[in-house]
Amino acid sequence: MTKNPGKKPKARASQMEQPFYHWEGDILVLNILGKPSAGQDAIGKPYGHQLKVSVTAAPRAGRATDHMVRFLAGEFGVATSDIEVVFGRMNVNKQLRIQSPKRLPAVIAQQALV
Repeated sequence: MTKNPGKKPKARASQMEQPFYHWEGDILVLNILGKPSAGQDAIGKPYGHQLKVSVTAAPRAGRATDHMVRFLAGEFGVATSDIEVVFGRMNVNKQLRIQSPKRLPAVIAQQALV
């Protein structure tokens, strides 16, 4: 005998998706799914536990990641030296640490209100 036939069980807290960012004091830790060689530089929507970020630079020798850091520095109102690539410099899956962002893009500001 099954309970609630035809209904999926509710996800437990441990099974729920992790957010794509978190704060460590005044440092914003951001998980990124990069898209190099895009038509334009843009911050996209969350995708699971990552935020999609597109850049126009080609993925050669970490140049797309360097370009992404410069683009995101402008979006967050910080110097490029305030952004650390924790891992993923040569990969589409990245983690960045942004020191004391001066402003937050809409996708993060909206998540903070939820």
